[in-house]
Amino acid sequence: MAIRTFGHTTITLPELDEAGLYLSNVDSLDSSRGTVQDFAYGDVDLRSLDLAETQLVTGRIAGIRAKRAELEQVNLHGVEIGDSELGSAHWTGSKLTRVHFRDCKLMGISLDGLVLDDVLFEGCKLDFATFEKVRVTGPVAFIGCVLTEATFTDCDLSDAVFTDCTLRLAEFGTGRYRNTDLRENDLSAIRGVANLAKVRIDPGQQSDLAEALVHELDIIIGDD
Repeated sequence: MAIRTFGHTTITLPELDEAGLYLSNVDSLDSSRGTVQDFAYGDVDLRSLDLAETQLVTGRIAGIRAKRAELEQVNLHGVEIGDSELGSAHWTGSKLTRVHFRDCKLMGISLDGLVLDDVLFEGCKLDFATFEKVRVTGPVAFIGCVLTEATFTDCDLSDAVFTDCTLRLAEFGTGRYRNTDLRENDLSAIRGVANLAKVRIDPGQQSDLAEALVHELDIIIGDD
């Protein structure tokens, strides 16, 4: 198993190149049995990707480009998704365990009611993404991701890690953020500062949060 450490969090990721593991190429992620296992899928352009009540177990997804995606109760375990683009994606009511998103374009994606455990978003574009009622139950990290104007609503991001991310106008709404690690990010233009109780920051980021709060409250600074 591949293990990566970010700050105080250690993530266990799928090891898909280990000896004795063979991934079979598949033409579709849909299955009448409801489970696709030990698979490789990719290098396709899709008008739409529609999946429901599906289990994807131990596999690699690479180079898929879908103009729209609707994923409902699609659970992933031991899956790597790389160099892929999901347009107008809506992903609901699912659990992701030991999943690695790498260099993916997920701009505008809607994640609703997902449970994340050992999940790494690395080098992904998540501009305008919406995270609603997303719950972190194990190690989760966003590394080198762009989250411009992303929104988090009613989420539990306790102990999640954000490192070297673009968080301009990202909005942290009501939720739980205990020990969420926001070090090594520019926080001066985030929104929802008042909701970030008990997060972890560097000493130098205190001025970032103060600047963000001034903008959020539309405070006028000056003698006039």
